[in-house]
Amino acid sequence: MLALYVAKPNELELRRLETVRSPQGDEVKIKLIYGGICGSDLGVLKGKLPHANYPVRAGHELVGVIIEKGEQAAYDIGTRVVVLPNTYCGACDLCQKGLTNICRHKQSLGINTDGGFSQEFIISSKYVLPVPDDLSDEKAVLVEPFAVVVHALSKARIEPTMRVAVVGCGNEGMMAAVLARHFGADVTAVDVNPLKLETVKAMADIRTLAPDALSGETFDVVIEAAGAREAVEQAAELVAPGGHLVLIGLANEATFPVVRLVRNEVTVHGSIIYRFPDDYWQAIHYLRTMPHPIERVISRIFPVCDYEQAYELASSGNAGKVVLRFKEEEER
Repeated sequence: MLALYVAKPNELELRRLETVRSPQGDEVKIKLIYGGICGSDLGVLKGKLPHANYPVRAGHELVGVIIEKGEQAAYDIGTRVVVLPNTYCGACDLCQKGLTNICRHKQSLGINTDGGFSQEFIISSKYVLPVPDDLSDEKAVLVEPFAVVVHALSKARIEPTMRVAVVGCGNEGMMAAVLARHFGADVTAVDVNPLKLETVKAMADIRTLAPDALSGETFDVVIEAAGAREAVEQAAELVAPGGHLVLIGLANEATFPVVRLVRNEVTVHGSIIYRFPDDYWQAIHYLRTMPHPIERVISRIFPVCDYEQAYELASSGNAGKVVLRFKEEEER
């Protein structure tokens, strides 16, 4: 059985392991189909996440099929599922308020506990969710990152005819732009990389601009998804009076025009991951019903044995979502 590990910063290892033990209690054993490479996966590889543990099995954007179950597991063998990769205790003060996404005892698959980039892995059925038969595997592997966008955009209540700017067109930014357009907004996507702008434009009727092409415009909602200081500072200048600034990116710090934000009653939202299962269900709903071909955010699917090429492309800045395929490798 193949499994992909980050042995230490800047060192990936494809290991051949013994068969996974049988699940117990509420656990399920999942046979992985696809695993998406996320920015945090790249951060772990590059040693940029201080809370990461090594060695750690990579991966948290996962879709697979239950092939074995414990006696108290919530779902049956043969169920295709996606995975919640962030644990929550349910008992701390934040969980009691419903803020499970910022649980004080949260652990994250592929970062500080073993992830799912393995042909088979075991997880509590508390952290999986079935996906409908009419949702393709290619869309299902997007459920986890798309739920991040669903959660973020819910904070601003985007309505038809609103003017929305998305600053930063990585995977989250591209999906945010498409979802805002699905809500009927007039969307402008902003990025320094013309390849990213071409990709987002191919998915929906979205205006695309380089950052220096904006001059004096303001927007009802601005979504910052680049995670760079310059992008955050530009996003803060783009918000119209009474508007909303939603921060998805993880810039370490930035300088805000406080007087402008206060005098214009701009609402600033921080948004991290999602609430499970509600944001997952909503993400699945949109992925099933949106007319926009959001799966085009996937640039390429590699067999897991080509993991080095996959991570190199994902790190290049010139690709959308890069996905590893696990299913066929086992069948060879």
